[in-house]
Amino acid sequence: MATDVMLSNTRSELTMSSEEIAELLGARHDNVRRTIQRLANRHVFPLPPAEEKPATGGRPGLVYHVSKRDSYVVVAQMSPEFTARLVDRWQELEDQQTARPAIPQTLPEALRLAADLAEQCGALRAVVTEQKPKIEALERIADSSGTMCLTDAAKHLGVQRKWLLAWMRDNRWIYRREGSAHWLGYQPRLSAGLLEHKVTVLGTEEDGEQRLASQVRVTPKGLTVLAQKLGRAV
Repeated sequence: MATDVMLSNTRSELTMSSEEIAELLGARHDNVRRTIQRLANRHVFPLPPAEEKPATGGRPGLVYHVSKRDSYVVVAQMSPEFTARLVDRWQELEDQQTARPAIPQTLPEALRLAADLAEQCGALRAVVTEQKPKIEALERIADSSGTMCLTDAAKHLGVQRKWLLAWMRDNRWIYRREGSAHWLGYQPRLSAGLLEHKVTVLGTEEDGEQRLASQVRVTPKGLTVLAQKLGRAV
């Protein structure tokens, strides 16, 4: 679609070409062009700026650049039922124009923009420098070996044990079976390598069967994920 932004010294003016109006209406471009000329001759609006496009069919093509207000007049004259389509297209164009950065029109504006960009880059570099040690520490934790109990995990995370347990329970990391005092890890956390179960032999019964206890432990990967999530939750 041939849509243009016509720039002046003071502001950007969004226009729609007569070619795009014809495309929106499903009409011939020469019919749209004649309608624009007829309305201008009747002093409904001034004749819009025009440009010569490369020759098509042996003749150069004249294309008008129509303002928003005048485009509604043209569409209302030719095909009123397509007004809604024109409204939607203008909304798209204005949204795109809003998303574009403002183009400096003077040297002071250009210098101000350059200073703002430099300030933003400096702020980003400062954030990266500040966060780098934390990121490296998390990477070292994730690459380490061994697991730790929930009490030690709370100490490493700098939170109270009961607070960590409550958070892990509420966020479906750990749970207790009814009547049991031991915490167990949810299977998705175990499968993801965030938690492990350590089985300890407590003793042997009279019938020869061993008494076992299972303890949920946090892996280095799990500690890294907890550090990231708790940093947002605390």
